[in-house]
Amino acid sequence: MSDPYLFLKWLHVVFSTVLFGTGAGIAFFFVRANRTGDARIIAAVVKEVVFADAVFTAVAVVLQPVTGIALLWIGGLPWTQSWILASLALYVTVGCCWLPVVWLQIRMRNMAVAAASKGSALPEAYRRCYRWWVALGWPAFIGVLVIFYLMIARPALWTA
Repeated sequence: MSDPYLFLKWLHVVFSTVLFGTGAGIAFFFVRANRTGDARIIAAVVKEVVFADAVFTAVAVVLQPVTGIALLWIGGLPWTQSWILASLALYVTVGCCWLPVVWLQIRMRNMAVAAASKGSALPEAYRRCYRWWVALGWPAFIGVLVIFYLMIARPALWTA
């Protein structure tokens, strides 16, 4: 891949895949763990969820717009195209959902670890955090799917 544009496009697709795949995997395993109601299982899984978000999701969150902006620049595409502006707006919206989710996951990890170490049930605060986690996760998940569509279809949503 000697063509810089093609290489950046490949990176952009890889980071978008990591972003979506890690998010979907985290959600799947965290929901499954929570369905057990067992603080020990939940504590073990949420520790890994927080770690995976830090290692994979956070890196992809930073590098996704970097590669996207580089693609626009190298490709000579105007950033004012409607599909690009809509993608950026959705990306910010998804980020506004994801940042509180990260905080909630850390909080839930701490509560689950404490409950597991004492052999006690999860506190009500944990359940409230989990409900918020689910509520913020759905719009983020749907937003990422819409961004995928916009990147592939590049529709003219409005005229400038």
